[in-house]
Amino acid sequence: MTAHFEDIGAPPTAGAPLSADQAVAGPRIPPQQQILIYSAEEWEIFIQEWAHYCLKQEYIKVQRASGAGDKGIDVAGFAGVALLQGVWDNYQCKHYDHALYPSDAWPEIGKILWYSFKGDYNPPRRYYFVAPRGVGTTLAGYLGDVAKLKMLLIENWDKNCRKNITDTQEIALEGKFFEHVKTFDFSIFEAKTALEIIEAHRASPVHIARFGGGLPNRPDPGAPPEEIAPPESRYVAQLLSAYAEHTNAPIPDVSALKAWSKLNDHFGRQRVAFYHAESLRLFARDTVPEGTSESLQDEIHAGVVDVCEADHCDGYDRVCAVTKEARNLPITSNPLIARAKVQDREGICHQLANEDRLEWSKP
Repeated sequence: MTAHFEDIGAPPTAGAPLSADQAVAGPRIPPQQQILIYSAEEWEIFIQEWAHYCLKQEYIKVQRASGAGDKGIDVAGFAGVALLQGVWDNYQCKHYDHALYPSDAWPEIGKILWYSFKGDYNPPRRYYFVAPRGVGTTLAGYLGDVAKLKMLLIENWDKNCRKNITDTQEIALEGKFFEHVKTFDFSIFEAKTALEIIEAHRASPVHIARFGGGLPNRPDPGAPPEEIAPPESRYVAQLLSAYAEHTNAPIPDVSALKAWSKLNDHFGRQRVAFYHAESLRLFARDTVPEGTSESLQDEIHAGVVDVCEADHCDGYDRVCAVTKEARNLPITSNPLIARAKVQDREGICHQLANEDRLEWSKP
């Protein structure tokens, strides 16, 4: 048989034009697919991260067990200072290439039964299986039927648990331990899906750092309040001093600026800029890792401090020169810059003045 070849056209291209970030990073991989290639340790770290940031209302502390002797605990959330001897929840992390089978669950349930019987810890309030591929339909059915779950655990003890609880001994299901198992509350065992964990994680300040995908849109900062708020006091005082230098006249308060329309308008723009920068700071608190906003402040400070320290006619001239420099700085490394506006850069200068890191009037 002779092969027959035909000319074909070029493969179709994506409808949207290629963006700069796509050219550098390639197509975005959804979080649900990213977690599939995690190592077992990375998966535990992610679950600890999710519990730490997303379950603050439930726990005073979240810890991850490490080492071979974890006694069936992967990530623990503690509701009180008594920790394992008080109220706590366990997140059992399983990163397998399949949805969890009952045989994956029996030894883990067995560890909780054994070590709570020994008094190493109180039984957890809730026990969640968390796996990137979830639990299979059979295990899900057992978790939804407490009586059946207990019965099958007992039936499968010798096969799946007896030699898999600890490396130092076989654990027989007999005597007082068997009585403990029979009276144990099996309703604590359930599963959480990877999807619900990822959706909750989206609200954390580390979601973009972990999964990428770009920052969400910023809310409108709104107009500044009519009255000067206490957090504005220092940068406002610095501006009034700069205006007094420029006019060579005392300007004791904001109302005195009405005598100079240009300065009054300038002051209004600086307040707008300050509140833009404050809104960016709050946006950063909820969307990027801690310290990102401060890093942007530091970068702008480094870019304008020499201009601020240079000789100027007066403080007002210095303010104008510094804010102009801030507007033109080529900042590319900080993730917030993708959502920063011109007003934010100017406003950050006044945040720095609020902390006396920039001073408009020189002795």
